[in-house]
Amino acid sequence: MVRLILASQSPARTKLLAEAGIRHTVLVSDVDEDAVQARYGVTDPHDTALLLARAKAEAVAALPDSEGALVLGCDSVFEFDGEAHGKPYTADVARERMLRMSGSSGVLHTGHWLVDCRDADTDDDGGDGAGSGATLGAVASAEVAFLDMDAEEIDAYIATGEPLHCAGSFTIDGLGGAFIRKVDGDPHAVVGLSVSTLRGLLAAANVRITDLWPPR
Repeated sequence: MVRLILASQSPARTKLLAEAGIRHTVLVSDVDEDAVQARYGVTDPHDTALLLARAKAEAVAALPDSEGALVLGCDSVFEFDGEAHGKPYTADVARERMLRMSGSSGVLHTGHWLVDCRDADTDDDGGDGAGSGATLGAVASAEVAFLDMDAEEIDAYIATGEPLHCAGSFTIDGLGGAFIRKVDGDPHAVVGLSVSTLRGLLAAANVRITDLWPPR
């Protein structure tokens, strides 16, 4: 049976996989995102999302518990006015960003990186049980347009705590969805994990996404 490990502590990502019927377990990496970015220097938001996703996947892939599994790392970065916005962490940062985002739009980039930790030797039948040795990634991006938001609404939203730990200071699948006018692109990418992108990465590792559906 094919095993998928999600190298992310995001409840939204694991919920999305569960609702898509994709069997998985969670193993969180201890990657220092700031250190990774400092090591590789300034990159654009698209490349930063992929870089951090790769760092998380490779960190978890190196753990003994990942032996024989496929490991998926993900990271999201919001691009607004040419700047890369990760998690705001503080109310002041979230408020400043959301006041600027009101009535405007930006692009949410979600990087995906898949590492195949299965034995690369072919099995006796030469079948799909063998690992591919694949280590590859892709970015799914979507443009997000926001409604006008007044200061009181923004403060009330921040008071819930939801936007403080989300790339770009918003969610689409939670309270923040009330402030989103439209999404141009894969809405799953805005949640933090594109299922269709995952399907493509799995195919490169000779795995069908249906192999991860619950047995019937």
